[in-house]
Amino acid sequence: MNEGKDISCACEPGTIEASEPGETPIRGLFAKLTALLILWAFLYYWLKPTADLLTARGFGLSLSSRLGSSVAFFIYEVPKVLMLLVLVVFGVGIVRSFFTPERTREILAGKREFVGNILAACLGVVTPFCSCSACPLFIGFIETGIPLGVTFSFLIAAPMINEVALVLLFGMFGWRVAGLYLVTGLIIAIIAGMVIGRLKMERFIEGWVFQVKMARNGQGTQELSWADRIHYGLNAVREIVGKVWPFVVAGIAVGAGIHGYVPEGLMAHFMGKSAWWSVPAAVLVGIPMYSNAAGIIPVVQALMEKGAALGTVLAFMMSVIGLSLPEVIILRRVLKWPLIAVFIGVVAAGILIVGYLFNVVL
Repeated sequence: MNEGKDISCACEPGTIEASEPGETPIRGLFAKLTALLILWAFLYYWLKPTADLLTARGFGLSLSSRLGSSVAFFIYEVPKVLMLLVLVVFGVGIVRSFFTPERTREILAGKREFVGNILAACLGVVTPFCSCSACPLFIGFIETGIPLGVTFSFLIAAPMINEVALVLLFGMFGWRVAGLYLVTGLIIAIIAGMVIGRLKMERFIEGWVFQVKMARNGQGTQELSWADRIHYGLNAVREIVGKVWPFVVAGIAVGAGIHGYVPEGLMAHFMGKSAWWSVPAAVLVGIPMYSNAAGIIPVVQALMEKGAALGTVLAFMMSVIGLSLPEVIILRRVLKWPLIAVFIGVVAAGILIVGYLFNVVL
């Protein structure tokens, strides 16, 4: 699991070719999508009984045994997660077709503190930018005159809160945990951006950044038809799911091993509420792991099943996804170390607070 933490950068607006207007009748597309959605719902409904039947009858394993439990977990979770990913990535892909780097900069330009931080964090959730986009995005935002704190709210939210993480959390834990991840991620991005903005650390931006003039070629700003946007969503599925599925399988394989072979309650000792040091330890372990949501969340699910506390595993997951080591290396090209250190410290502090808060409340 050594690919970037947010693979969604593969589908930035302008990088996927739109279809020619009128290439496919929009009614025909909607009819095909409706039929596919009905088939999707039918298959999803039968995943669990099929996995249990295949494990018991096909492999001759008892569902109550360790090996049988692990195999059933794997057979059920792999198609379940991939099906959820296809559905959500398609929908988010359509939403993302409305956003380009130019349009995002235009929306944030002129926005002051607080309002700008909130708007930037929300845009970071729905826009297709990741750690590999950090450097050009940062330069473009600074050139447009967007305040440093607002820029960081966007750069924090974009990789930390992504559709892959949301769909996996929703599919494995339900809307409550997925909503907690979304809301707390937004709060961290907003507050961290405000703190960095108040510290007035513009002097720690590399001088050459202010001399760069970003090209304005207008690509990707044309209006797309609904047929184009549907094709954009389908291409997003091909690009994103096509790249992330090996990490889904690997993560679920690890989770299946934990599910079947780790004794019940063992994780409560190391990652439970009673261990005060579990949250900072989880953050420290998560920062250098260099993985993505597709690989880490199935592991998180298995840890929780074995007694790990929700706040601790959320802190672990956010540190893996949000404090990306590759992003830090990329940002070093435009930022000096004091500002990078503040960025890491503020975000890590926010994650720690979230971890302790949820361990106390839930």
